[in-house]
Amino acid sequence: MNLIAAVDKNWAIGYKNQLLAHIPADQRFFRRMTEGKVVVMGRRTLESLPGGKPLKNRTNIVLSRNPSYSPEGCTVLHSIDELVHYLEQFNTEEVFVIGCEKIYTELADYCDTAYITCIDKSYEADAYFPNLDEDVRWELDPDEGESEEQTYFDLIYFFRKYRKAD
Repeated sequence: MNLIAAVDKNWAIGYKNQLLAHIPADQRFFRRMTEGKVVVMGRRTLESLPGGKPLKNRTNIVLSRNPSYSPEGCTVLHSIDELVHYLEQFNTEEVFVIGCEKIYTELADYCDTAYITCIDKSYEADAYFPNLDEDVRWELDPDEGESEEQTYFDLIYFFRKYRKAD
């Protein structure tokens, strides 16, 4: 499985259930990587999407402890074990974990690739992604590690691809 996220200098991903920055090239990258694929998210991530609606042209899976939660257009699962079993029907390379902090943390051990947009700025935040630079199990992909510096107005950012170390 894959992790995909945009993080700031402190590996922050959000504040008050919103993204920290909206970078068009990052949004295009996210769309290109996940269209036609399976996306796994928590309830709050689904509710933060435009209109609280599932992403188009993707299989949307939402993890929620609430047994009565049933948003239209999504498969709702209630535990990591249930999710792992459900995902057996899919090619793991086609599955992308897209948020929230708790879901990233709980599923990182099941993933072997992470696509991270690293924004060279610190934001006020209340949600964080696991810091892959400090986790000895993860390393920058030796072939595709880091893009050239990118800019969007005054923001500097990089696309990074991490692999779980063998």
